[in-house]
Amino acid sequence: MSRLKNLGLNIKKYRELKKWSQALLAEKLDFSVEYICRVERGQKYISLRKLFELADILEVDFKDLTNFK
Repeated sequence: MSRLKNLGLNIKKYRELKKWSQALLAEKLDFSVEYICRVERGQKYISLRKLFELADILEVDFKDLTNFK
């Protein structure tokens, strides 16, 4: 599985642990719901700056988002 797909799965996992919808996460990041959906499916890149912001919003360590093992 690609790293991009694994990253998306991790984002989805931590979003769902908070019981947040894609719409809520998109609002918090100032993204469209479609963009969040595509990031979670590993179809779209996310900038490093936004990835750090995402980790802060989800209240997880950056390393947890990028841990693919």
